Amino acid sequence: MPNEILTPSVIAKEALVLLENKLGMAKRVHRNYQNEFAKIGDTVTIRKPVRFTTRSGATYSAQDVQEGSTTVTMTDQIGVDFEFQTADLTLKIEQFSERYLAPAMSAMIHKVEGDLCGLYNGVWNSVGTPGTTPNSFGALAAAPLRLDLMAVPTDMRMGVLDPAAGWAILGTQTALYMQGKAQEAYEDGELGNIAGINLMQTQNVKAHAVGTKAGTPLVNGASQNTTYTLTRATNTQNLVTDGWTASSAILKKGDVFTIANVFAVNPATRQVTTVLQQFVVNADISADGSGNCTISISPAIITSGAYQNVNAAPADNAAITVLGTASTAYPQNLVYHKNAFALVTRPLEIPQGASWSARETYNGLSMRIISDYDISTDRQKTRLDMLYGVKAIYPDLACRLFG
Repeated sequence: MPNEILTPSVIAKEALVLLENKLGMAKRVHRNYQNEFAKIGDTVTIRKPVRFTTRSGATYSAQDVQEGSTTVTMTDQIGVDFEFQTADLTLKIEQFSERYLAPAMSAMIHKVEGDLCGLYNGVWNSVGTPGTTPNSFGALAAAPLRLDLMAVPTDMRMGVLDPAAGWAILGTQTALYMQGKAQEAYEDGELGNIAGINLMQTQNVKAHAVGTKAGTPLVNGASQNTTYTLTRATNTQNLVTDGWTASSAILKKGDVFTIANVFAVNPATRQVTTVLQQFVVNADISADGSGNCTISISPAIITSGAYQNVNAAPADNAAITVLGTASTAYPQNLVYHKNAFALVTRPLEIPQGASWSARETYNGLSMRIISDYDISTDRQKTRLDMLYGVKAIYPDLACRLFG
């Protein structure tokens, strides 16, 4: 049977199938796709998965579900550009896919998954010992335990581990795992379900370099708490501190710290836990010439009401402890509920004059292909493009596992 000339639509569809099959973390997050066209830099509104709390007793208590949306900026237009001889258009799609599309999709998915792993810097819940690779069931279990304490739903829990942690934990589970699970689960970085977590291994896990955290930092002023309302755009607040080394770059975005005697509260039971509430730094920050610093933090400190998350506001001069050793980088493995993070895609418009082109969608992904002929070289110049944005829409549903 003779080969048929490949069309842009056939190539785009095959590219999307390959991309979908290679997804790792990207298929373990909330996915949002709409038919509306967008370009890089556009801000789109997406519907957040609804979250409910249970009531006690028989009295009706309606819950406002209007908080079910958030904005995501389409920050990334990524693509792969390549050239091939026009004779290659007569290949079978399987041959063309192996030669050109598979390597292209592999490069693109690493970029998408790297951006998703980079969302760690908005997550405040953290466990593990910085500098020590998680290498046992107990080390891994610290993450779902923290999620339990924070009333995170037990269904749809996911996890991404760097190779060091993945191989170490896999090695401790081998005998048990092989007795009840198929060996195929070890392929493609799939570690299977351990401790209720759908685990995978990926080289895209990010390392976080802790700031210098120079000085002896303290809270500067009592009663630094706020009230959460449905109209708040973000769960952040500013914390006034002092005691840092003067005129020093002290904290990096993504640094995690605790405050003396400020304990986390279980959001479902309102019971005070034995765990100090953790806070994440939202932007790089430096101390002034007197060692003072106002830090943007998440979550906001809420001491009462339906969204209470701590037992009390920090006292004046309460000590601040930043996790990790100064200026040292640690892998940021993640264990999370699927709705903690979102991957948002939108189709790109096809420009006028692009006659050999197509735009296809598959399973919530959109791919555009445009190709043009170079008469001087008898080669087809081709570009594949994808537009997306990522966001931590419920960072409280995630936990970092330090490596």
